[in-house]
This record gives sequence, structure tokens and C-alpha cells, in this order.
Amino acid sequence: MTLGRDDIQKIAILARLEVNEQELEHYTRTLSQILGLIDQMNAVDTSSVSPMAHPQDVSLRLREDRVGETDRREQFQKIAPETENGFYLVPRVIE
Repeated sequence: MTLGRDDIQKIAILARLEVNEQELEHYTRTLSQILGLIDQMNAVDTSSVSPMAHPQDVSLRLREDRVGETDRREQFQKIAPETENGFYLVPRVIE
């Protein structure tokens, strides 16, 4: 698919971009090349390729799931200015 100058001008208007004549030629050529590459990629037969989440078939090493810190909630709530039902109370900032 190739784009013409009119197409680029319409895209620029929709995107609220100002494109001068020099940029217009550059964008026409560059965007046409990008769309040509997309056409090439769409033409490739991928029906025999199974979908993958990652290009390499690698499994992650998982670390042991263990507690690293102790629960100090009560200790922190004792030194807080105001708490209620396990929550910290803060001054209202929005009326």
C-alpha cells in the first residue's frame, strides 16, 4: 500500500500536526515504506506456526516462596497519630 501526498495531509489534519512541504515528502516516502513492510509480513504464511509467549523455550527458575519480613503492623499502628479498625486516619484535604 502506498500513500499519496493527499493521504499524508489528511492524516496530519486529523492528528492536528503542521507538516511543511519538505516534511510532507519525507513522511509520504517513510510511511509508504512502513505500510509496504506490513504488507510483506501479512503475506507470509504462518498457519503452521504455533503461537508463543516468548521466542525462546525457556522456563524460569523460581525461588523458594518464604516469608522474609515479620508482620509489624501493630508496632507501626502504635506510633501513628490516629488509627481506627486497623486503618491509618489522615486529615481530610478535599472538601
